[in-house]
Amino acid sequence: MIRIEVDGTGIDVPEGASLLAAVRAAGIDLPALCHDDRVSPAGSCRACLVRADGKIAAACVTPAASGARVEAASDDLRILRREAVEVIVSALPSRALTADIPSELSHVCRSLGIGPEVAHRAGGRGGDESHPYVHLDRDLCIACGRCVRMCAEVQGTFALTLVGRGADTVVAPGTGGPWAESDCVACGGCVDTCPTGAITEPGPGRGLTSASPAAETRTRTTCGYCGVGCSLEVATQGGEVTAVLPARDGPVNRGHACVKGRFAHGFLTSPERLTRPLLRRDGRLEPVGWDEALGHVARGLHAAVAAGGPDAVAAISSARATNEENYLVQKFMRVVIGTNNVDNCSRLCHSPSAAGLTASFGLSGGTDSFDDVERADCLLVVGANPVEAHPVVGARLLQCVLRGARLVVADPRAVGLALHADVHLRPRPGTNVALFHGLAHVLLAEGLVDEEFLRDRATGLPELTELLADYPPQRVADITGVSAEHLMDAARLYGRAERPAIVYGLGVTEHLHGTDGVRSLANLAILRGAVGTDRGYGVNPLRGQNNVQGASDMGALPDLLPGYGKVTDPAARARAEEVWGVPVRERPGLRIPQMFAAARAGGLGALWVIGEDVCATDPDANRVAEALETCPLTVCSELFLSETARRADVVLPVASWLEKDGTFVNFDRRFQRVRPAVAPPREIRTDFEVVHAVAAAMGVDLGCPTPAAALAECGWVAPVFGGVSHDRLDREGAVPWPCPDPGLPGETKLYRARFATADGKAHLAAAPYLPPGEQPDDDYPLVLVTGRRWAHYNSGSMTRRGGNLQLDPVDFLDMHPDDAARYGLRDGEQAVVESRHGRARLVARIGEETVPGQVFCSFHFPASGVNRLTSDHADTVTSCPEYKVTAVRVAAP
Repeated sequence: MIRIEVDGTGIDVPEGASLLAAVRAAGIDLPALCHDDRVSPAGSCRACLVRADGKIAAACVTPAASGARVEAASDDLRILRREAVEVIVSALPSRALTADIPSELSHVCRSLGIGPEVAHRAGGRGGDESHPYVHLDRDLCIACGRCVRMCAEVQGTFALTLVGRGADTVVAPGTGGPWAESDCVACGGCVDTCPTGAITEPGPGRGLTSASPAAETRTRTTCGYCGVGCSLEVATQGGEVTAVLPARDGPVNRGHACVKGRFAHGFLTSPERLTRPLLRRDGRLEPVGWDEALGHVARGLHAAVAAGGPDAVAAISSARATNEENYLVQKFMRVVIGTNNVDNCSRLCHSPSAAGLTASFGLSGGTDSFDDVERADCLLVVGANPVEAHPVVGARLLQCVLRGARLVVADPRAVGLALHADVHLRPRPGTNVALFHGLAHVLLAEGLVDEEFLRDRATGLPELTELLADYPPQRVADITGVSAEHLMDAARLYGRAERPAIVYGLGVTEHLHGTDGVRSLANLAILRGAVGTDRGYGVNPLRGQNNVQGASDMGALPDLLPGYGKVTDPAARARAEEVWGVPVRERPGLRIPQMFAAARAGGLGALWVIGEDVCATDPDANRVAEALETCPLTVCSELFLSETARRADVVLPVASWLEKDGTFVNFDRRFQRVRPAVAPPREIRTDFEVVHAVAAAMGVDLGCPTPAAALAECGWVAPVFGGVSHDRLDREGAVPWPCPDPGLPGETKLYRARFATADGKAHLAAAPYLPPGEQPDDDYPLVLVTGRRWAHYNSGSMTRRGGNLQLDPVDFLDMHPDDAARYGLRDGEQAVVESRHGRARLVARIGEETVPGQVFCSFHFPASGVNRLTSDHADTVTSCPEYKVTAVRVAAP
C-alpha cells in the first residue's frame, strides 16, 4: 500500500492504483464518463480532472505516487470539469438529459448543475433496434469507447468499433451491418457500461446498469444457468423482473455475464408456464388441485413399495434445483421410501469426473479455484468450448491468453479458444486416452516431470512408465490423427511451464471410457507436480448445469451420501442414521440408465423426475420414452410441459431459480446464495415445498423446515460442509468446500498437505487406450459429436421462450464442405441424420469448424430428435453416456 493526500486527508491505496481510485476512496464523487473499473483507462472525457502536485491531470490515467498531494474538490477544478462535460453534452440532443432513461451522464450533469439547454444537436443519426436485447441510439453516443473496450477486454468478442470522424464518431458493430447480424454474443457488457443510454436493453430495464442508483428493488442471487456461478442483481418492480444485472463484486464473474444470465428471464412470464398440477385421466393430462395431485402421488408410492419393496421406487433429482432441495430429495428417498435409488444428471455429464478425480486425488471436485487457474502461464483446455458453454469463464481464459499465457487446446472442432491456441490438437472423437498417454510419454521421455513430487507424493509411476512405452508420438498420431509434431509441441508447452493448469469439459467425460480419460488427463498434472503445490493449478472440470456439483455434493447419488460418504461405509451410514433416525441401506441404488431399464422390464413401480427433460437430454431417447410410458407411476416436477412431462402421470408445477431460496455450488466448489427475486405464480411451489408435501402426504415429517435448516442438517451428516451456512454466506458471499469449521475459510486449493486417498498420495493410472463404442462404417460413415451453443442451455426449455430464440432459431448440423458436397447438401437446407438408433431432422450449416468425416449439433431443440440418434453405450465405470461418438449418415430429405 502507498499513502497519498487527497484534499488534506491521508489515504492508503494499493500500489498501481489510479488517482481516480484514490479520490473515490476518499469519499469524493469524481465523474469519469470514459472510465469503467473493469476495462483499461482512456482519459478522453476529461471529466475527472484533479490537481496532482500542482499540475492538472486526468485522474483515471494518472497513477497514484507515494506522497502525492492531490486536490479534487476546489471550485476551479469543479469549473474545469463542468466545462469538459458541457462540451460533451453540447454535441447531444436535449433528450440525452430529459428522456426518461436513467444514465451516468444525467447523474453527472445534475451534480455539476448542467441542464438540457446546453445540448444543441438536432439528432437524426438514427439507431439500430434489430437485436432483441441490445438497442442503439446513435444520437446519444459520445464515442467514449467504453463499450468497445468492454467487448474486447472483458468479453473478448471484439464485435464493436468506433466509426466516423470528429463529432460524428459513433459506436457500430465491426461487421458494418445490423447489430443482430454482428458477432455480438449479447453478454450485455456494452449495455451495462454505456454512460449515456446510447446502448440500452429494450423494455422495462432500459437504462438500468449495475452502477445505476437502485430506484427499484434489487435482489442479489446466483445465476441458474451454467455451472460458472455468476453473481447477479435482479431488478424488480411491482413483483416483475425488469432487468438482470451482473454484480460488480461477483467473485467469479466480476461484473460480467452472458446472454443467458443477463437476458434470458422471459420464461418466467411465458404463457406456456405450468400453473396447476396435472393428473392423467383416460389418457389425458387434466388440471387438478394440489391436494388431489399429492394424494395420487402418495398412494402410488405406497402401492409401488407394497408391490415391489422400497427398490421399486426411484427418483432423478435435479442439477437445476438448490442444494437444499437436492438434500431433501435424497433424504426423502432414504428416509421415507427406504431406498438408495436416487441419481442426478451428473450421471450424464461429469460422473466420470467424480470417479476419476476421486481415484486420482481423493475428492470429486476440481483441485484449484478459478482465480488460481487464471494465474497459470500455460493452459491446457481439453474437450471444452467455454466461450460458448461457459462464456464468462471463456472470456476470462481468453484474457489470460491475451496477457501472455500459452494455450494448448485439444478439441476436434476449431471453435472458441481453439482459434487463439498456440497449439490446437484435433483428435478423432473417442481417442482421448491415447492422446493423453502420448503427451505423458513426451513428458517422461524429455525429463519434463517433477521427480521429487513423484517420489514423495505419488504412486503408480512404474506401471505407468511401462504402459507409456507403447504410446510414442507416431503411434499416438496413427490412433488420434494428431501429428507427432503437434503432440510434442503441446507436451513441451505444458511440460516447460512454471505454473500449468488443466481445464476440461464433457469432451473428456462423455465417452465409453470417460473415467479412464479423466484419470489419464490427471496423470499429466501429477507428472508435473502441478497438484497441491505452487508449481501449477491442477485439474479442473467445467460443470454444465448450474448446480450439478451441488446435487452430487448433497448425496443425490445411488452409491454416495451427502459429502461423498459411501453407502457401503458403516461410518458414513452411522452419521446419517444418527441425524435421520432411521437405518440407511447398505446396497447402492439404481443409476439413471438402470432406472429406465428396470421400468421397461416391469421392475419399477414409480419414478419421480425432478427438473430434467430426460426424453430430450438422455441418450437413446426412444427407449427412455418407452420406460416412462411403461412405469405404472411417473411423476414429473417441471416449469413447462416438456417431452418428459407429456408422458407423466402426474405433473407438478415448480418454481424457477429466480423464485427460490437456498444455495448452489459452482464448478470450483463455491457455495453461493440463491435468493427469490420474485414470488412464483400462485399455484406454483418450490421443489423444497413439494418434497415436504409429498412426505407429509405419506405421513412423514422430514424435519429441516427451511432451506437454511436443511443446509445446517447436511453439515451434520457431512462434516466437509459443516462450516457453511446461510448466515455465513450472507456475510461473506461465497465459501468453498471443504469447509468443516465455521470459524475457518474453506479450501480453495486442495491437497497442499496430503491427498485425500487412503495412502495420502496421488495415484497415477495405467489404463490402456480402448476404442469407442461406435465406429463409422460404409453404412454410417460420419461421426456425430453433440454439445452446446452459446445462446441456449440444455434442453432449451427456458432459453427458447424469449429473445434467445431470435438469436439462434434452429438446430444446425455443422459439417465440412467436402462432406456437404459428397452428400448433396447445401448451406441452410434441411438434412436428415440417421444412426443405428434413430433419425433426426436438422438444418445443414457448412463450414470448416469440423473436419471431414465429423459433424456436430446441439441438443437444445427437442423437436429435432437429436438424442434419438445417440447410443446406449456408456462409460464402463459410471454409466455416463457416450454422447461424443455416434456413427451417422446424412442425406437431403
